[in-house]
Amino acid sequence: MLWVKAFHVIAMVTWFSGLFYLPRLFVYHTQAKDEVSNARFKIMEKRLYYYITTPGGVATTLLGIWLLSFNYTAYSHMMWLHIKLALVALLWLYHIYCGYLLHRFNQDRNQHSEKFYRIFNEFPTLILIAVMILVYVQPF
Repeated sequence: MLWVKAFHVIAMVTWFSGLFYLPRLFVYHTQAKDEVSNARFKIMEKRLYYYITTPGGVATTLLGIWLLSFNYTAYSHMMWLHIKLALVALLWLYHIYCGYLLHRFNQDRNQHSEKFYRIFNEFPTLILIAVMILVYVQPF
């Protein structure tokens, strides 16, 4: 079980690193005025989303399900876990929306400002703080 937990945390770090960095790339992409920079950001964003962030999210989720399977009966009665799973679902919605934004950039149809992406970039930080408190403090 400890090996599964270790790889779950490693995958989670990978997923979050992508979710922290992708909106930051969007900030810089909105500032890009020349075609070379625009093309470079499209490649960077695509690679980050499809080759790092998405596999990290999938691995985190699958390993989390595996961890639940070790003692599902006990875990199903723990309120902190229900809240954590709801936050993970929100994080997946955020992830999917990042993919939508990536496609908008690829089509040169971004409609948001640099300021929007700076604020948008803070959402996974709040989720991470809440999840870490729920897992390690288990306040409920």
